[in-house]
Amino acid sequence: MAKIKVQDTEVTVVKVNNEDYFCLTDMIKAKDGDFFVTDWLRNRNTLEYLGVWERVYNPLFNYGEFALIKSQSGLNSFKISVKEFVARTNAVGLQAKAGRYGGTYAHKDVAFEFAMWISPEFKIYIVKEFQRLKEAEQKLLGWSVKRELAKINYRIHTSAIQRCLIPDKLTAAQKSYVYADEADLLNVAMFGMTAKEWREANPNLKGNIRDYATMNQLICLSNLENLNAVFINEGLPQSERLEKLNMIAIQQMKVLENYENQNMLSD
Repeated sequence: MAKIKVQDTEVTVVKVNNEDYFCLTDMIKAKDGDFFVTDWLRNRNTLEYLGVWERVYNPLFNYGEFALIKSQSGLNSFKISVKEFVARTNAVGLQAKAGRYGGTYAHKDVAFEFAMWISPEFKIYIVKEFQRLKEAEQKLLGWSVKRELAKINYRIHTSAIQRCLIPDKLTAAQKSYVYADEADLLNVAMFGMTAKEWREANPNLKGNIRDYATMNQLICLSNLENLNAVFINEGLPQSERLEKLNMIAIQQMKVLENYENQNMLSD
């Protein structure tokens, strides 16, 4: 669940089957006067839009029942709730939810149509705020993917260090030093500097050197963790491992960047 603020109106956005649904109950607060979602739903233009949308996106839509409902639109006595509309037509573009976040919700396409009924200005601003929300979600997703990449071969790497490089009688602090030393081996091979050197060069940045790595660098770093584990198991000294890993990092980064450039050209 997320919330966006549109012209002083806070609107809830939830995921339904991985699609974004807006709370119409929240949105209608932006419309002057005493109006309800049912006022919008009884409008013939609204029903025609919903019928087309459901026909395109909902193979289970009961178009026969919908035709009966639409034939009554325009009559003064005609009124239908969202709950009844969904029950009779098997619509998916609208939903009536109960509970903590209860209210009437609509798929983003339908919600934007509802926003136009409130006012053209409101529609423009809600689309703008929704785009801002999606951009923020993409940034968060990118961060999550990067963190997962960094962890792919972490256990393999630390297991090799524990098994081959850490004597039984070391203290916890000494063991931590060995792990940090091997992590810095990878940092030097990949980035050309240790974590401490990066912090000293970037005192105003939060996090660590790997938080600011590109996706290609993290892919390569993940591979280096696995290869370093192999080299540790083979008993290679650290200086030799550093040289090998640095050469591999250079080679793999060239391959990844060339592949990326070729894809950009083909697009």
